[in-house]
Amino acid sequence: MFSVRHCFHETGWSLTVNLLHTPEQPAYLRVVHASAWYDLVVTAGFATPWTYALVHDALSSCGNALGLGALPELDPWQVLFANLMGSVVVVWAVLRIVRPLPEHGLLDGIARTLFATWQAYALAHGVSRLLWAFFALEVAFGVLQLVPWMRGRNADLVGDDAGPADGGPLSTASR
Repeated sequence: MFSVRHCFHETGWSLTVNLLHTPEQPAYLRVVHASAWYDLVVTAGFATPWTYALVHDALSSCGNALGLGALPELDPWQVLFANLMGSVVVVWAVLRIVRPLPEHGLLDGIARTLFATWQAYALAHGVSRLLWAFFALEVAFGVLQLVPWMRGRNADLVGDDAGPADGGPLSTASR
């Protein structure tokens, strides 16, 4: 489940425990960056009461036109929570755009798992089927950002000298 590394620093030996293996950087960081731009574009309109009213009307009209159902009428509580979500997600997106790090992808993948869970709950309770499009993108970005961490972890668990019985390759010639 984790790897342990011994490191020598100027101050002496230290022990580092890594619970997960960081995915390969260039391609992974492009996914983190793309998911951040998606979040910024999709949620910026949720960040203020005025822009949320416009987004709400547009989504409701789109849902009606596509036969997926309208959104409920605006009320102050709904606007408040939409604005809170929009504000936090916009700040989180800007951080990932300005400084995309592998750890940001891991945390974003976890957040997307939570968002997708609550979206699935809402869909099961009869909200507009327009939510399916957002749900699909949450799941896709979540998978793209979490699976590389799991692959790295599995590689650490198997190790370089593992044989077929340990989950390693049949021969070392294929490496």
